[in-house]
Formats: sequence, C-alpha cells, structure tokens
Amino acid sequence: MKSEISCNFSILLNGDLVITKRLLDFINGRRVIAVDGGIRHADTLGIIPELWIGDFDSSNDTLLERWKFIERVSYIPEKNKTDSEIAINKALEMNAKSILLIGAFSGQRFDHALQHLMLSMSLINRNIQIILTSGNEEAFILTPGKQSFDLPPGSLFSVIALSDIEGLTIFGARYLLNNFFYPLGSSRTLSNNVEKEITIMIKKGHAFLLCRPYDYLN
Repeated sequence: MKSEISCNFSILLNGDLVITKRLLDFINGRRVIAVDGGIRHADTLGIIPELWIGDFDSSNDTLLERWKFIERVSYIPEKNKTDSEIAINKALEMNAKSILLIGAFSGQRFDHALQHLMLSMSLINRNIQIILTSGNEEAFILTPGKQSFDLPPGSLFSVIALSDIEGLTIFGARYLLNNFFYPLGSSRTLSNNVEKEITIMIKKGHAFLLCRPYDYLN
C-alpha cells in the first residue's frame, strides 16, 4: 500500500530564526523546499529539503557543498519574481494545501518580509492555509468567518487590520470585543493576551493575527 504524499509544505526562507518546540511541531510531517540561503536552517531543524530554489546569491560555498545532493532549480538574479514567490508557486504546483513560511519576518530586507505577508493574503483567497513564522513570532491571515487558535495562555497577540473591519469579535483573551467596527490604522487591537483558546470572528474585511507565543504580558 502506497503512503499518502503530504500536501503540507515548509518553505525555508533566509530570515532569522529562533528554534522552539512549537516550531518543530509545526514542521513535523511536512515536505520541505529551501529558498537560497534559507537552507542554512535545515541542519538546525533536523530536516532535509527535497528541493532547493533560488539564484543562490545568498548561499556561500559551504552551503553549496553541504547540500550538493539536493535537487536545485536555479534562476538568474535579474528576474521578475523573488525566490520566495517562485518557491511558493512550486509548492502549489506540487499540490500544496498548507504552507509554513519559516524565517518569514526577520532579516535585512523589510520589503521582502512585507511581501511575504501580502503574498500570504493572496494564498488565503485561493483556499491555501498559510502560517508565517520566525520561531518567536507567528502570523495568520484573518478573513470573514470564525477562526480559533491554540496559543499558550498569557502569550501576546495583536490583530492588524488590512482594511476596515466590520463585526470583529474576540473571545478567549484578556481584552474582549463583540461585533466591533475596527477602522484601518487603529491601534485598538494591539497588545492583547491569551487566556484560553482564542476565537476571532470577522464579518467583513481582512486582517493579520500576529502572535508571540513565548512573550507574555504582565
């Protein structure tokens, strides 16, 4: 009997990474694609990518030698898409239904980090589940409907609007909201913390849930 091929993917990006048990649990059972210098995280995480994508401008000779047995898909630096977008598209070609972007936030390029967030929004519109993480920070996309999140009690989270939000409701947190109109640019929903499993409902609009599972409010 053939084993089922996973539709869950991890994509290793070149941002900074903090290794946590929660991150390792997220990775478990996922297929792995490395993006250029993001392969530096593979040894630390104890995983072997099945594919290595990029223009390899951030991969030094040590990495190129260490991972020479991995299948590579090379691109020239002068192209119309980032390596990370190419890797995500490749995962979609491989029937990805869930994508974990590892190393998505930190690093020297804020424009790349912001693009990861925006690209994630487009994936949600295609019914692809996506999580962005740096190990100590996580982001989830909030769309109309009801979503629940299993986060450690006491941990910090914020809801960041990408548009005006109608009917925002938050349960399971220190600061609760019920059918709240949340205008774009408001700071009302920053720096909340988890009391039990949080549930967030939105009637109209889009937002990010930004979490720090190991950071606690007093």
